[in-house]
Amino acid sequence: MEGRAKIRNASVAPRKARLVADLVRNQYVDDALNQLLFTHKAAAPIIYKLIQSAAANIQYQEPAVEVANLYVKEIRVDEGITRKWIRPRARGMANRIFKRQSHITVVVDEESEDDGE
Repeated sequence: MEGRAKIRNASVAPRKARLVADLVRNQYVDDALNQLLFTHKAAAPIIYKLIQSAAANIQYQEPAVEVANLYVKEIRVDEGITRKWIRPRARGMANRIFKRQSHITVVVDEESEDDGE
């Protein structure tokens, strides 16, 4: 049984959010949340809340699930919309400003008891 959570158009650049996502991929939920508490990146609180939400979703679907057995099965950061505008500069010039946004998806699963035999 999987628990999913996603946020669309999060106001963090995908390139920067992927740095944080790589820290917690394939970790236990408790370890991932502790790691994110001490990570000083803009995407850390967003991913923290997503992992909490995914864990709550799987507990709602199946109340017998233990949080200690959950791990981050998949975390995906996709590119969202890019807001663009023009900033006037000196001598009649202008620069384009790009504010990039992300779609972040987290899948939390229970670690299986089988060892693949």
